[in-house]
Parts: sequence; structure tokens; C-alpha cells
Amino acid sequence: MPIKSLLTFVLLLSAAITFSRPSYAQPATNTKAYEGADVAERRLQVGAAQFDEYLPLLEGKRVTLVVNQSSIIEGSGVEGSTIKSSAVKNSTEPTHLVDVLLSRDINVVSIMSPEHGFRGKAGAGEKIDNDVDAKTGLPIHSLYGKTKKPTDDMLANTDILVFDIQDVGLRFYTYLSTLHNVLEAAAQAHIPVIVLDRPNPNGAFTDGPILQPDYVSFVGMHAIPVLHGMTLGELALMIVGEQWIATDASDAKQPAQQYQSKPHQPKPQALLTVIPVANYHKQMPYSLPVAPSPNLPTDAAITLYPTLCFFEGTDVSVGRGTPLPFQLIGHPVVALGDESIGVTANQAAPSPKHNNTTLKASLMNQALVSGLDIEVLLSAYAQFKEQGITFFTRPDFFDKLAGTDSLRQAIIAGKTSKQIQASWAEGLATFKQLRAPYLLYPATASELPSEGKGGVNTINMKAETHHE
Repeated sequence: MPIKSLLTFVLLLSAAITFSRPSYAQPATNTKAYEGADVAERRLQVGAAQFDEYLPLLEGKRVTLVVNQSSIIEGSGVEGSTIKSSAVKNSTEPTHLVDVLLSRDINVVSIMSPEHGFRGKAGAGEKIDNDVDAKTGLPIHSLYGKTKKPTDDMLANTDILVFDIQDVGLRFYTYLSTLHNVLEAAAQAHIPVIVLDRPNPNGAFTDGPILQPDYVSFVGMHAIPVLHGMTLGELALMIVGEQWIATDASDAKQPAQQYQSKPHQPKPQALLTVIPVANYHKQMPYSLPVAPSPNLPTDAAITLYPTLCFFEGTDVSVGRGTPLPFQLIGHPVVALGDESIGVTANQAAPSPKHNNTTLKASLMNQALVSGLDIEVLLSAYAQFKEQGITFFTRPDFFDKLAGTDSLRQAIIAGKTSKQIQASWAEGLATFKQLRAPYLLYPATASELPSEGKGGVNTINMKAETHHE
């Protein structure tokens, strides 16, 4: 029986950070097969499915869950676990984490939900009100309404927080910002956090400009690139380890400080436990079992999202209000393609760009566009310029997405994609060095330990060594 790993990170800023790396060698459930050099086929297992690793931490505690519709466990995740419930142990259907924990007599006292709400049905940017879950009667505190950070009142009845949300690997996807706020509020309230990790479907890519201090917003809170190549579990470790959260109300670190060495002062303790994904590497294809948000309904949309989201700051439609959100680019006047596709407001897009018009659209091919493809932006900009139509209709928002105005200025100046990407090289190299201590997963299948190998490794490192 291979040794299971539990990643428990205790950061006392004047002390060492101690953690254990996952073995990647345990049997698991629920994913497509992959091939690797001299590595037997094994199945991926998300953190939420590894009950033996975190249920003991919840017993006897008042638990608040930060979850949405993506917080599911396929087949109830009971294989390989010695902690089972007769109510669900024979189920093969995906089960929400809330229901799984309640069935195991865990005292769940409340739910917190990010953008798009607990059920994930609200459109982008729609403010979400507090609510009560009809199925369980649990209060739902919105973290995308009047407040985006848990308040003292929300946490008053909580002993421990559990964060389990599927991300897509982009700095501007707001679940990362919600994670930051949860970690910060928990540290200030001396409440431990468990992050149940999930794969990054864009984890093979690290690309784009590093966010600059003047462009901090809820769609970009950290000095990281657009495509960061990390899971939320890894980012949680980085946020805490690099002191990017304020452990008291007057201690917020700005992105300008995030690459600088910082003197260590005794501060309140931030307790973070990450349950990693088993048998996962960053090149692994991962098809999300549930849409992470209403306008990312398919694997294709998630693959194209890093590139197409930049068009949100322009007059180009990315398909909101059509059957193919984030799978096309189109415009009513500028012919970006040969397809004619109508735009009509719907639940996922209550106020879509170019509503009630017909787009001259190009359907995007995910096989040809992956990661961040600047050529798509440059081509569209050139067509708008040729016809004398304004392309950057929301330049400030475009710059927030980019984390800098340099990308927009480079496009206007006629820079090539190679020139633009070359301008990011130094920042990306620094970022990769900075993130290295926090990475939990190998880059490729060939780096996964063979069955029965691996186990627990403990590394002690001073926080000061993370800064170059």
C-alpha cells in the first residue's frame, strides 16, 4: 500500500515552511487514460475524493465550504477510502461535496460562493445575493455581491474553511481572487483553510505579461502571468508563502512588493492544508466534468479562453449570447469569418455584446489555438484598422486583463507576435523561479514515480529563500 500524502502548510512568518510532496503512486478514480514513458496507466483523483486525507481534520469542527457547481466527486469518490457512508457508497453518479460531507456527519454550517453563484448559473459580472440552499437549508454567503471577502460575521460560527472550486488556469478568472480573499480573511481570523486541489486544464502553459501594480483589480490581484501553469492548490501555497495576504488589516502587500525580499516580522499564523490531485502531471489532458462557469461550457471554450478573453476589451464578440460562447469571434460589420450567427440575450449572457444582431463570425479551432495566441488579436486589430472602426472600445478593461498597458500599446504600434512575446521573457523567467518551491506536480508523465515509489518527502525552507 503506497503512502498517502497530506500537504499541511503552517506559515509563521518568522519560522520555516514544512511540507510533504505527493507520491503520485496511489490507485485512484475518474479520469481519461494517459500515456507516459515507463509509467503504468493510473487514474487521476481530485483532492475532494481523498477522504482519508482530510475528513479526520473536519471531525468535530464547524465547517464552512467555499464551493460552487464544480465541487463534485464522481462516483462519490469512495474507492480506495476506508471512510464510507452507506448512504452514498454504492453511487456511481457525481455527488456534490456538500452532500458527501453531510452524509458523513460532518457539521457543515454554511456555504460561500464565488462569481456565478453556488449553482454556477449567473452570468459574468452579475452580483450575487446571499441566499439559503433549498436542498440543505444551509446559508449561502455570496463572495461576489456587496462583499468579495468573508466578513467576521460570515466566519463567526466557523472552525475551519474548505475551498474546493475548479479553476481554468488564468490570472483573470476570478476564482483565484476569491481564493486570495478567503485565505486572507481566514488568516486574520486565525481559521485554518483546507484547499482540495483540482487539475488546471491549461496547466501546460505559462505565458503572457506579468501583472503590474497599477493594474491590480479583481480580475488580477497577483504579479503572475496571464497563464500561470499552476493549480489553485499551488497558488494557495504561493500566496501564503510569499506573504501576499495581509495577516492583519494594515499589512496588505502590493504586487510591486511581491518580487522583493521582505524582512520577517512575527505575525499571526496562517494555517493552510492542501490535498493534492493524485496521479496528475501538467501535460495531462483533463476534461472538466462540469462547466466551471456558464460561458465556458465545453473543453474547446476552456482551451480558447486564454486568447479570446482579451476580446472582451474590444468591439469583437466572443460568442456570448450565441450557442458557442468563447468558441468564435465575430462582428456585425467587420467580417472576421464566413459564418452568420445571431446574438440573443440568455441566462448566461443577459447583456451580450452586439445583442440582437448577426455576427460575421469565424468559428475557432481549438486544435490550432492553444495557450495564448497573439496572432489572433493582431489579425483582428488589422481588419478593424483597415476599415476605420474602433477596436479597443474598453481599453481600460483590456489593460486590466493584460495586467499592463504594454500589450495594447504593442498591438497599436504594429509589433509582431514574436516581438510581443519576447518582451515577456524576462518576467516569465523570474516568475518560474519564484513559483518553483510551490509546485506539487511534475511537468510530464515520465516524471511520475512508478507504482509503489515516491512516498512522503519533507523539505524545510525559510521563506527568505523564495526571493531572488
